[in-house]
Amino acid sequence: MIIQFKNIIATLDEGPEAAVHRVGERIGSALASVERIALSKVSVDARHGKIQFICSVEAEVPDELGRGLLKREELGAVRKEVPNFQIRPGEEKLPARPVVVGFGPAGMFSALLLAQYGYRPIVLERGEDVETRIEKVERFWKTGEFDPESNVQFGEGGAGTFSDGKLTTRIGDPRCARVLAELVRFGAPPEVLVRAKPHVGTDRLRGVVKALREEIIRLGGEVRFGTAAEGFRFQNGRILAVRAAGEEVEAGVVVLAVGHSARDTFEAADRSGLVLEAKAFSAGVRIEHRQAAIDAALYGRHAGHPNLPPGEYQLSLREGDRAAYTFCMCPGGTVVAAASAPGQVVTNGMSNYLRDGENANAALCVSVGPKDFGPAWRDGVRFQLSLELRAFALGGGGYRAPAMRLGDFLKGAPPSEPVAPTYPLGVNECDLKKLLPPAAVEMMRRALPAFGRKLRGFDGAGAILTGVETRTSSPVRILRGESLEAVGTQGLYPTGEGAGYAGGIMSAAVDGLRVAERIIERYRAPGGGRRA
Repeated sequence: MIIQFKNIIATLDEGPEAAVHRVGERIGSALASVERIALSKVSVDARHGKIQFICSVEAEVPDELGRGLLKREELGAVRKEVPNFQIRPGEEKLPARPVVVGFGPAGMFSALLLAQYGYRPIVLERGEDVETRIEKVERFWKTGEFDPESNVQFGEGGAGTFSDGKLTTRIGDPRCARVLAELVRFGAPPEVLVRAKPHVGTDRLRGVVKALREEIIRLGGEVRFGTAAEGFRFQNGRILAVRAAGEEVEAGVVVLAVGHSARDTFEAADRSGLVLEAKAFSAGVRIEHRQAAIDAALYGRHAGHPNLPPGEYQLSLREGDRAAYTFCMCPGGTVVAAASAPGQVVTNGMSNYLRDGENANAALCVSVGPKDFGPAWRDGVRFQLSLELRAFALGGGGYRAPAMRLGDFLKGAPPSEPVAPTYPLGVNECDLKKLLPPAAVEMMRRALPAFGRKLRGFDGAGAILTGVETRTSSPVRILRGESLEAVGTQGLYPTGEGAGYAGGIMSAAVDGLRVAERIIERYRAPGGGRRA
């Protein structure tokens, strides 16, 4: 039996591990019978100028002891329900191996679960393996030499491979625990199981991605790089094959797990009769501050304490149906060039595991929707593309990014120490009001002072804004029904962020698991495969 003790307080100087000691004291002499006791969740409470850790501790105990501890009201213990992830495979015949299109978080976890149950999936990924991809992305950041098929958006691991590896999510799905456990099994730091805001770090995430791929192959799966999906073949509404790299790949079912930047795959889906609709997304910039300033604003005189992580924030303001918010905050990180096609500038943020860079950055975005760009699914894509083309032009070419001091953007913001931009290909200081939609500019100008009141110095004049941030989520949704299959089709499952059903690593991975479970529950593995 596993029991939990929640809301255990540890002081800043003690550190979170003191919570385990406190729970041990509560259990008393019965502690000798406890099989395992450890932190299960840690968050930093910096409210009211007093910093402390709020912890949960879990203990694995013999059933009889657990029942006794649960009866002691003064302990505040609750029983932890452990999700049952066992799946009973179905009986319907699967005519061919499953094909997974895309190897970002949704595709990876869908393929992993299918492989674990003996379905030997074939993965088609338009980009390259993570090792080759790293070389090409770093070359792009140094020289501007761009590869449209292997970049920050396309390739093994998806866009998340060049990010902070943030694993926070607002969804309460129990599959989140499975995702975290698998990531740790493949090399993520164990503390992601405990931290309230877990992250892997770009440098460590790359090794995790490779190890996960190798496990899929070990279990009989196949991963084909440099193989973009070009179309689909149906018969009587059922998927039969995926056209890719000049050939047809026979498919029993297809998990369509493309990322939010696969505009040509959206076109292929439309030609094949899938139903696509325009979806709200966000547009804005990256905002950079000195990390020390963020730490000071959050922690006050305690900033720099060895028990404290680099400071993080999440800010939002809603007025009517429009929202401004920060997203994908990268402590100690850099702003990166994230284009997925020539002649476009797109920004994103990235941190390594230690988060020890001088600057903090985050997306500062405003929600946009069909009322801003039109009702058709292509309207959102065109709107997004127009911003990225304009950013390239305002940057002056060579993938330099347009940038602006926050004080100039607001005209009269309080002074602060200037921040040096980290965007790797250089910036061209210009008026970002020429880049962003007027509604977004106006909403940002109202939001920034409000954010400054919540987080001291956020609206300081020295912060720098770099554009353009357009890939917070997909501008398109591929409609699916209750079976999770695309509307009007059989056997094709739109999945993850690109299909419009997730936003971030965790929710995309969870959606990939959900789809794989549906497939397993319905079909038996081709060739009588068995679970690993």
